[in-house]
Amino acid sequence: MSLFDPNVDVKTLGKVAVLMGGESAEREVSLMSGKGVLQALRSRGVDAHAFDPAHNNLSDLKRDGYARCFIALHGRHGEDGTVQGALELLRIPYTGSGVMASAIAMDKVMTKRVWTAEGLPTPRYVWLAPDRQQREVVRLVPDELGLPLIVKPPREGSSIGVTKVRGYSDMQDAVTLSACYDPDVLCEEFIEGEEVTCPVLGQGAAARALPVIRIAAPDGAYDYQNKYFTDDVKYQCPSGLPEAEEREIQRIVLESYRTLGCRGWGRADLMIRASDRKPFLLEMNTSPGMTGHSLVPMSARAAGISYEDLCVGLLAAAALDTAAVVVSAAAAPAGGARE
Repeated sequence: MSLFDPNVDVKTLGKVAVLMGGESAEREVSLMSGKGVLQALRSRGVDAHAFDPAHNNLSDLKRDGYARCFIALHGRHGEDGTVQGALELLRIPYTGSGVMASAIAMDKVMTKRVWTAEGLPTPRYVWLAPDRQQREVVRLVPDELGLPLIVKPPREGSSIGVTKVRGYSDMQDAVTLSACYDPDVLCEEFIEGEEVTCPVLGQGAAARALPVIRIAAPDGAYDYQNKYFTDDVKYQCPSGLPEAEEREIQRIVLESYRTLGCRGWGRADLMIRASDRKPFLLEMNTSPGMTGHSLVPMSARAAGISYEDLCVGLLAAAALDTAAVVVSAAAAPAGGARE
């Protein structure tokens, strides 16, 4: 069965929980994503129900007979491997990446370490652990990364807690704001140029990149408000980039997705440096937004995939990291395990 088989028998998908809301700083966006997904699945006859982990215990999923989950949670306790781990224990297949890929991709510092080790392009950075956020340490960061630079919490999304620092005097306030959302702080080289994003669908060798989207925000402020609550941001899809540039971005994104071990779907954000048109990977989103302003549905439409088909296709591809393992008493060594 292909990822977006129009002939999927939705009755075979069973009772479905759309996980939305949660307790992260991105709760509001998650509720918008979840409501869109829920409506789309129901419009195709899927027996789908809203499930908010902030108000319901995940163990209720097993008790209430859910066969699979569509994860529309964003941020911590939803996109970071924790919910994925719980669903693995409950043996309920879920959409998107598994435990390890979700955990790594949620942490932008760990993601950068993996990408750098694999030779993938990502901006230079300085990681400030909680014991390295003293004023005398913070004031030296621009000497290493230059100005302007970006300061952000490494385990948040939707541009929450992000500051573009233009002068030395702004560094401490930016670090303090970021630390309100994450004890660690990521300081990142600012890449002057165009911002783009590229979704991926599938797994392993079968994964494919969707069309690239070019993002033009007012005054370069692609922040939380502009992402979700205004129509001021302009999106180009098709991107209008030279064909060779678009192909190279898709190649890098696919490699970055596979390197992290992602599956199901994801979306990489990048900057194209104006001086030489070199693309730099910023982050990988393993539970992308599905709101009216979201980018994966926009790119999917450009590839001929409707929002409803996207939701059903992702749900049909729901999986677990590992098959169930049954250990019989007969398989255990007599007398118990020995060192």
